[in-house]
Amino acid sequence: MEWINSLFEQYGYLVLFLGLFSESLALPFPGELAMAISGHMSTLGNFHIPFIIFYSYIGAIIGTTITYYVGYRLGTPFLAQYGKYVFMNEARLAKVTAWFSKYGNKLILVSYFIPGLRHFTGYVSGVLKVPQRIFFVLNYIGGLVWVLVYVSIGKIFGPNIEHLLHIVSRYFAASMVVLAIAITLFVLLKKNKERIGSWVRGWYLSSNKKQNEERDH
Repeated sequence: MEWINSLFEQYGYLVLFLGLFSESLALPFPGELAMAISGHMSTLGNFHIPFIIFYSYIGAIIGTTITYYVGYRLGTPFLAQYGKYVFMNEARLAKVTAWFSKYGNKLILVSYFIPGLRHFTGYVSGVLKVPQRIFFVLNYIGGLVWVLVYVSIGKIFGPNIEHLLHIVSRYFAASMVVLAIAITLFVLLKKNKERIGSWVRGWYLSSNKKQNEERDH
């Protein structure tokens, strides 16, 4: 934590903007820790919450916007050749692509809370040609929630943030994935309401018929 505190003392809010921007490009930077520390520092009068949120959010979404267009314009061959420079090898690209195939575009909404995923969401969304409007809406909403959560953790819990960050990273990400799956199931059920209703009625009639035949025997 000491080195981040030193950076904040020297460069102020610029650390948040450049740090979150770099992390969105898949470069190593502890964005969650930086936001939490700055949130804590706001209680000491060194920073102001609106500016913390603004610089963190703008840095994050500008970075993911750039990575989306890189993936969209240059595609898989570019990432396969140059992805290693942003820690995105072919195995990692295949893994994230498989997650998208399993959970769909809603994964974008919760990707910020999943370590190892948020750094590559923009690239993979572009490669998969996720419609721009869908990507921007889900990514920008998810980014805002992410920033608000971690800045609030620092402001409310102060010196205990490192322990709390570990808990949030472990359980919040899992809960967000479960929520995304639940939303997907709800949408599927709604779209297939008539088909499911027809199946339930058929099962009910078949069950009653079987019971009546057993009584007759």
